[in-house]
Amino acid sequence: MTDALTNLMNGFGHALTLDALLFCLIGVTIGTLVGVLPGIGTLAAISLILPLTYYVEPLLALIMLSGIFYGTQYGGSITAILLNLPGEPSTAITCLDAHPMAKKGRAGAALFIAAIASFVGGSLALVLLICFTPYLAGLALQFSSADYFALILFCLIGASMLGLGSPLKGFCMVAIGLLIGMVGTDVTTGQARFTLGIPSLLDGIDLTAMLMGLFGVSEVVSTYLNDDDTPPPKNVTLRSLIPTRQEAREAAMPTLRGSGLGSFIGLLPGMGATLGTFLAYSFEKRISSHPEKFGKGTIEGIAAPEACNNATVQASFIPMLGIGIPSGAVMAVLMGAMMVHGIQPGPLMMIQHPDVFWGVVASMWVGNVMLLILNIPLIGLWVRLLSVPSSILSPVVLLMLCIGVYSVNNNVFDIYTMMIFGVIGYICTSFGYSSALLILGVILSPILEEHLRRSLLISNGDYFVFLQGPISATFIVMSVLVLALSLRGGVSAMILKRRNARIIDE
Repeated sequence: MTDALTNLMNGFGHALTLDALLFCLIGVTIGTLVGVLPGIGTLAAISLILPLTYYVEPLLALIMLSGIFYGTQYGGSITAILLNLPGEPSTAITCLDAHPMAKKGRAGAALFIAAIASFVGGSLALVLLICFTPYLAGLALQFSSADYFALILFCLIGASMLGLGSPLKGFCMVAIGLLIGMVGTDVTTGQARFTLGIPSLLDGIDLTAMLMGLFGVSEVVSTYLNDDDTPPPKNVTLRSLIPTRQEAREAAMPTLRGSGLGSFIGLLPGMGATLGTFLAYSFEKRISSHPEKFGKGTIEGIAAPEACNNATVQASFIPMLGIGIPSGAVMAVLMGAMMVHGIQPGPLMMIQHPDVFWGVVASMWVGNVMLLILNIPLIGLWVRLLSVPSSILSPVVLLMLCIGVYSVNNNVFDIYTMMIFGVIGYICTSFGYSSALLILGVILSPILEEHLRRSLLISNGDYFVFLQGPISATFIVMSVLVLALSLRGGVSAMILKRRNARIIDE
């Protein structure tokens, strides 16, 4: 521990230089803007900036690219809260409570809680990154394909059964999402699946178009049809931005729980922040004494996912820096950037390049402080967006969505996809079906299929492989228990409803 603190102090010596602070500020600023603007995405932003970093020192390049990565999580929360438009897939779950809270005139408090929870989540994950990287990375390496499959299955069942309204409706949305995620080219056989002969679907349905449609376009349609025009108070004062004591107490423990969960999820390659936020939200609703408040603007539904979101992103650096395994596409690009500069991520990195390792770690905390300083003073400006009449704001948002979605692949088909899913999203919301669970199924479908096939290939088609390992067997048993308890609760509720109806008729 003493050596870690000494190395961390040396890291702050590198991270607090004028050049490092400037590149960190550039990174988090770009990240925030990318998060706010729909359609661009973290991966596209880092890929575009990456060639510019070839001419600077490795430490400065990684500080800036890392700042873009976790900065997008902050920016994505802003539009999720104000416009029901998640800038990143991981902020989709935030829309469920943050946007209703904004409609109640508490947009400032929602943004403030999101910023503080994100800061706490990122800071806690950095503590784990500093103190426990060798141990936590070793734990993550113990997960086999069967373990990953069982974990994802448990997450999907838990989210559908425990998280968002009716278990049956949740299960249906997750199942449909898994099927949609299978559209495209089979990676194993190279055969086209469910493409209907449309060339644009060979790579699958574009996630950005789907996300913008289900949340952005559906909100525009809802606003137009329902004439829902409830702007916040015109004068945004400092008092209105600060949460009440009750809101602060309600947000404290969910923030810590979300931070811990996100730190663990970030260790697992391929999981990503989206899975963590859904788990954090589902868990908070499950343990809440008033679960009926979720989806109507409760503070716990904002604090837990936002803390988990940033904790996952920060913790995802552990497997990449500590053992050389990227946890996702973005981390793979960052890993490639390090290799271009002659740095090989892995167990020897802390020995061979301690200045880069500890400098990047220290800069993450500096970047989180910068994001806090950048975002809190601008809350009043962001809240004023809601005072713009919907007759003006809705067409502007729709235009931004079309431009953003088209710019990703330069494909008009993505705009049509976005519009179709916009209608689907509005219909789902109208009948009480969660679009967020649909997105979760789509995102996890390829990962679930990959680990299922790999496990069966290793075991020669033996399905009992998922019950042979202690980790996978535990998650399978937990999945069955959650499913049984949810079905039992659903049947009990149905019997009680029929009994009450019978009493009323009599």
